[in-house]
Amino acid sequence: MQTRDNSMKILMVLTSHDKLGETGEKTGFWLEEFAAPYYVFKDAGAEVTLASPAGGQPPLDPKSDAEDAQTEHTRRFRDDADAQRALASTERLAGVDATTFDAVFYPGGHGPLWDLAASPDSIALIEAFLAADKPMGFVCHAPGVLRNVRAADGAPFVRGRRVSGFTNEEEAGVGLTDVVPFLIEDVFIEQGARYEKGPAWSEFVVEDGRLVTGQNPASSEAAARALLRKIDASALAA
Repeated sequence: MQTRDNSMKILMVLTSHDKLGETGEKTGFWLEEFAAPYYVFKDAGAEVTLASPAGGQPPLDPKSDAEDAQTEHTRRFRDDADAQRALASTERLAGVDATTFDAVFYPGGHGPLWDLAASPDSIALIEAFLAADKPMGFVCHAPGVLRNVRAADGAPFVRGRRVSGFTNEEEAGVGLTDVVPFLIEDVFIEQGARYEKGPAWSEFVVEDGRLVTGQNPASSEAAARALLRKIDASALAA
């Protein structure tokens, strides 16, 4: 992929929620789901802005920092002081102006199911991107933040759309079916989405218009690359 010019501006929205229900364990964002898209965007010449509901350092899911969860992207992040400083100083989501960005991407981790899915600021941001017909990407648990987003006619945003997201099988696989506030697969089906999924833990990305959704951590890089293609398409159509 060719390097683009620095006029391409991408917003990444991370969770500020760090409690895994009533388990006493910590959660947050999943490192690979942040690192892989971050470097896809940066390597393409994008200007990346990071935001979260509370601003500052978003909480990292400690399981995503374990050795068996590391990838080339997470290792690159660990050696990247500039990226670490950017992550430690995310902007407050309430102050973000959607009109200044070409696209938005939400990394997952379980945290977004608690805060971003219910956040009026996040909901308003996504609805602004929707109204402006700008590309949006979500991976793993992040598609769950679409739960309370509405289309212009008031219907659930996902109704009739092809979407993916962390599956019931995968949630059961990590033993959190009864801990999470809702199951993405169930909610999407209830809301009339055309929910699609691939084999558990394998790369699977769905595109519907300007919307990109990835199923799990393995889908992070592919989802980010799909979003870049949609930014290109938007530029050509402009």
